[in-house]
Amino acid sequence: QVQLVESGGGSVQAGGSLRLSCAASGTIFRVNAMGWYRQAPGKQREVVATITGGGSTYYADSMKGRFTISRDNGKNTVYLQMNSLKYEDTAVYYCHAVVESSGGLNRAYWGQGTQVTVSS
Repeated sequence: QVQLVESGGGSVQAGGSLRLSCAASGTIFRVNAMGWYRQAPGKQREVVATITGGGSTYYADSMKGRFTISRDNGKNTVYLQMNSLKYEDTAVYYCHAVVESSGGLNRAYWGQGTQVTVSS
């Protein structure tokens, strides 16, 4: 079994910054793609940013230039640096990871979510 443990959420004023972390632990052969998603009240979960095992990144349009995703493969950890935060960034942020077992099977996991609240 694999667990994703997130940290770093909280409350911040508009224009401020937060850094989220998510560490994968458990029975892991390799962590492939990792990413961050978010869900605001009354809205569907949406992708924020993703990063492959090789370091290729993807950002949703509204996050480009403000958010930076990175990872430490040695620690099986993904980070999300969020700058210039806006009120509309308020949401629960979820970590996502595709973990490969020693048998070559890939399985997706979700973290428990961490609240980010931006006050205007």
